[in-house]
Amino acid sequence: MEIACDESGSEGEKLVGGVTAVFAHAGVRLSHEEAAACVASLRRMIKSPALEYKANHLLREKNRWALLWFLGPAGPLAGRARVQLVDKRLLLASRVRAEFGAVTGPLEHYNDLLRARGPRGTLDPLFPAILRAVAQWHFSGGGSVSIVHDQQLSLTDGRIRQLKKLAPGLESLTLVDSQHDARVQVADFLAGIARRVAEDELNGRPDREVIALLRPFVAGPRMWHA
Repeated sequence: MEIACDESGSEGEKLVGGVTAVFAHAGVRLSHEEAAACVASLRRMIKSPALEYKANHLLREKNRWALLWFLGPAGPLAGRARVQLVDKRLLLASRVRAEFGAVTGPLEHYNDLLRARGPRGTLDPLFPAILRAVAQWHFSGGGSVSIVHDQQLSLTDGRIRQLKKLAPGLESLTLVDSQHDARVQVADFLAGIARRVAEDELNGRPDREVIALLRPFVAGPRMWHA
């Protein structure tokens, strides 16, 4: 099966002190035609002149009905998408405890220390997210998985070869420009929406209606409790 993926909130190995608090990685299993129809429907609903739509278009209050359709049980993603959410501060704290036994100072200090001590990319949540995505889709479908992913500088040829070795179910990983692949655009919508909603919840502003719609898509340990 071929899965289209994108992320939101990626800042490489900078897990604290950056722009975003949550990393999100989404995958969708849609045909080119289905994804193009989804994007076209959103364009008709939102009516923005932007050449490429992003999650922030759907997150505007005036477009809430389009957001609820996109995530809802009658929308294009039902049963065909997954998103992983990572609280980057908690991820770093768990790495620090595994390495040093306890957190005894500012996490920013540990972030720099672990980046200096480890192989390049060790802290980047993108790579384990891809491995988890392969495992999840491989388990659900029972076959090999091909991933079409938005372009990422960190996904070098060497890193892709390494990912294939670590994930036997990964048939191929191809980088594309999201502007030219509607499936990746749809994955970008889901990742961006999930990240923003998760960060709002962490900041004490939970959007319970949208959280309820997102919850079925969240793969692995959940950020939100029932």
